[in-house]
Amino acid sequence: MSLQLWTSMVLFSLFQTFLNKILLMDIEAYRDFCLSLKGAEEGMPFDKKTLVFTIKGKMFGSTNIETFELINVKCEPEEAIILREQYDAVIPGYYMNKKHWNSIKMDESIPDKQIKEWIEKSYSLVVSTLPKKIQKELNGKQ
Repeated sequence: MSLQLWTSMVLFSLFQTFLNKILLMDIEAYRDFCLSLKGAEEGMPFDKKTLVFTIKGKMFGSTNIETFELINVKCEPEEAIILREQYDAVIPGYYMNKKHWNSIKMDESIPDKQIKEWIEKSYSLVVSTLPKKIQKELNGKQ
């Protein structure tokens, strides 16, 4: 193997590692993103391994902190079905109401950007069920 080929392979490997850090969500990035949403809080109301994200006490996401194999997001029922058909890594909500919740396998098959969009939609769906006054506060309107 030539030095040039070897150097190219090493650089490609380093670039791949760099991209994975940026593009693929780990549990810390998941937690940080969820908590960046206005009014979001975290807790462990079920057990010592299930991290739950809420807005005004209503859940919009959860994951197992020991494995981080799945995250749960709320969806419109029709969209939940469509996403399951489109993505192998999207399955009916694990331990959730399967009509309204999807579980996303954190197997690196879905880009970080897409996962963030689904988390934001989940958050927005939950916010839409809150009293109008609280919705206005969360949306920055007075």
